[in-house]
Amino acid sequence: MIVRTLAECQNSERRVVAENWESVRMILKDDNVGFSFHITTIYQGTETHIHYQNHLESVYCMSGEGEIEVVNGKTYPIKPGTMYLLDQHDEHYLRAAEGSDMVMACVFNPPITGAEVHDEHGVYPLVE
Repeated sequence: MIVRTLAECQNSERRVVAENWESVRMILKDDNVGFSFHITTIYQGTETHIHYQNHLESVYCMSGEGEIEVVNGKTYPIKPGTMYLLDQHDEHYLRAAEGSDMVMACVFNPPITGAEVHDEHGVYPLVE
């Protein structure tokens, strides 16, 4: 059994901070459970280009508001209780509204190792 608290993960190398977001990676590849689990905060008033070519991601909004715009597709509002699944490796823009950080629970398959940040194309590398 693995038991961790958000607070202990926030105060460790499991917390990764980028310009538009921070992610607390509570379950990682080396936990050997086939997925990773993160609590990610998208900073208010930001736009992040993301294109997970190597991973599937499911996201559940716990707080805050914003939107997700699929490249060459639709824009969907995000608010607490909204879930989206990037089941087609969907290239997208994730935006948090002004005055409202979005706090999201995220699951990745395959799992990430923990230190990943988006490259210039919005991609996380695939680490075998």
